[in-house]
Amino acid sequence: MKNSTRLIGMLLLVMFSVNAQQEKGIVGLTNWLTNWTEFNPNKVDYGEANEILAGYITQDTKLYKKNIYELQGNVYIANNVTLTIEPGTVIIGNYESNGTLIVTKGAKLIADGSETDPIVFTSNRSTKKAGDWGGIIVLGNAPTNRYGNAANVNYELDPSLSSYGGNDSNSDSGILRYVRIEYAGKKVKTIGNLNALLLAGIGKKTILDNIMVSYSAGNSFEIDGGELSVNKLVSFKSISNDFKFNYGTQCNITNSLAVRSSYLSSTTGSRCIEVASYTKKEEVDFTKNQTLVTATNLTMVNNSNNLVNDIQTGLIKEAIYVGENTTLDFKKTVISGFNPAILLNSNIYINDENLKKIKLVETYFNLCKGNIFSEYNSNNEDLENWYGNVAFFNVYSKAENQETFIDFFNSKIPDYRLRMGKITASNED
Repeated sequence: MKNSTRLIGMLLLVMFSVNAQQEKGIVGLTNWLTNWTEFNPNKVDYGEANEILAGYITQDTKLYKKNIYELQGNVYIANNVTLTIEPGTVIIGNYESNGTLIVTKGAKLIADGSETDPIVFTSNRSTKKAGDWGGIIVLGNAPTNRYGNAANVNYELDPSLSSYGGNDSNSDSGILRYVRIEYAGKKVKTIGNLNALLLAGIGKKTILDNIMVSYSAGNSFEIDGGELSVNKLVSFKSISNDFKFNYGTQCNITNSLAVRSSYLSSTTGSRCIEVASYTKKEEVDFTKNQTLVTATNLTMVNNSNNLVNDIQTGLIKEAIYVGENTTLDFKKTVISGFNPAILLNSNIYINDENLKKIKLVETYFNLCKGNIFSEYNSNNEDLENWYGNVAFFNVYSKAENQETFIDFFNSKIPDYRLRMGKITASNED
């Protein structure tokens, strides 16, 4: 009996120890990136398409794992119908016609893969590159901060099928779970790059969980308006932003990961997270909710063998950019290897009222050249004093990535969970 009690006690001690080590950044008793992710998609042969998807899907349709499908041009799920994709199915975006899947307002996409059989969207080119095909656009009926609630996605789409926004916060656009999106974000003439996954006006009943975007030329994830929760999202080596929030979205994001490369960035620069309430002030109604992002257990890391050199040579910029008239609530987040960690828009006046809208609690700042600055202002003493208050429990470190994370340079299945035992905290900038 004593031995059994002792064994149970030891097991509990191990479990509590693991949880204590992983309480900041992405968490899990095991590495949840195992099985369903792919960090070397260029080495995977997905085969040739034997079925074509084109034009308009106007009746409930199912795609099967036994086939490989090719998206040709803009493919619309219309007329409030549902497209269901079987676990393990591969859908290839056509390069020449800019293959793009659009889930119109009122329609649903049920792409519900599994940990051992994820659904994959990828490029049809033999040598794959970022921006080979369009991406996935999901348009819902939840509120935005735009006048009249509604807006159109401007990517040369059918104007009658590209609107989003409405009054239904609980609207349901379907399920994306255990899904990979690779090499998306093709450029559309004068408009710019499509996003790998654009979620516009998405409601609470939509399920978004375990989604990996790799090598996107546009934003990996863009969320415009809507009211939603997302979990276990992965952005890997995007050229543009990893996560962009805009137009009054009320978003709760948990246990998610952004891995940047010093050598991949757009001409205007790229960040792990950009939070805005509008692109132009005249677009939005300030009597409505402006953008609110609640982020818990995020890990943002620059994948570099020489962070100090990359920062000194200007290859790395801020991890997070915060626009005016937004609210950001960060908890238990890791930011490793940026210049600086966080940058506030120059129009944000530094006072108690505004700083209370930008919450940073139990944040782990590691090897950043400065932690939080106001744009165009090299004096960040007031900001550092505010967020350095012991009541916020923020931690500062100067450890290399391989010492900070459990298995950082594993090229097949890295483990980006925090390895607390090897980190020495420091208050130095």
